[in-house]
Amino acid sequence: MKDTRRRDFLKKMSSIAFMGFGVGFSGCYQPSSRRNMVGNYIDVHVHIGHEWMKDEHLTVKNLLDWMDVHSVEKSVVLPLVSPESWFYPVSTDYVLKETAPHRDRLIPCCSIDPRTLNLGGREGTVLLLKEYIDKGAKGFGEHKPGVAMDDSRNMVLYESLNEVGLPCLFHLDNSRNMDKVGLPGLEKVLKTYPDLVMIGHANGWWASIDGDAVQADFQSYPDREINRQGAVDRLLAEYPNMYGDLSAGSGANAISRDLEFGRAFIIRNADKLLFGTDYLKVGQKIPQFELYENMDLPADVRAKVYKGNAERLFG
Repeated sequence: MKDTRRRDFLKKMSSIAFMGFGVGFSGCYQPSSRRNMVGNYIDVHVHIGHEWMKDEHLTVKNLLDWMDVHSVEKSVVLPLVSPESWFYPVSTDYVLKETAPHRDRLIPCCSIDPRTLNLGGREGTVLLLKEYIDKGAKGFGEHKPGVAMDDSRNMVLYESLNEVGLPCLFHLDNSRNMDKVGLPGLEKVLKTYPDLVMIGHANGWWASIDGDAVQADFQSYPDREINRQGAVDRLLAEYPNMYGDLSAGSGANAISRDLEFGRAFIIRNADKLLFGTDYLKVGQKIPQFELYENMDLPADVRAKVYKGNAERLFG
């Protein structure tokens, strides 16, 4: 039965290239000029940036036009400040400035690398976070430094975030916010700061959907069927402050690698999962829209995952 359902679903999804970033958009369209657009999704993971090598400048206008095409009502815009994050830094100040005229559609986040010198420990970190909040930041991330998940410098940052009440969207793999199989470092954070909302993203987090995950999976896209629940299910169930960001190739792969398991995973964790794409390049192919629209999820599950949970966390 499982194999039959998997084959049927794969026929539906044959146009999606899950590895990489999947289906993009094409054709001519007229971007919407509507304010306060009511769409199907709130996307908790997008970026803006400038022209780089062969990449076109991902401006706020380009982002809003893309959102209109895909019926995305609002997007959470994440800076990238750590040197391990991206080809070039995308500062918090840049994100706050560029999104300021469009706060009806774009929700800005802030970020601080925990290795920043002369920040002044917890006190200085809290002061800077409060400054960002005063300028409109509604969350923290993408948190992506090249240190362990529970590194002492990260722990100071988490304590500061806990104090100011910002949710933290983090990237976890074998080179950024590193952790071991079973995610013991992340669990330490969840236990230490039970009021700090942590939103998991990237290969290491999503590899841990599988109870048979190995360390090498944390930097790859495993394609094995999943025979038993992993650390992701357990942490989502046991810790009220743990959430999952379904964005990027890693999120799409985690659900599509075993479609029957993936659908059941979304349904049982519907209160803890957030729709996202990780849109960061003009013309980028995105698998999430077609993946979830073809998954026949219950209406109440779609409502929570597509929008409701994000509204609750980001206001």
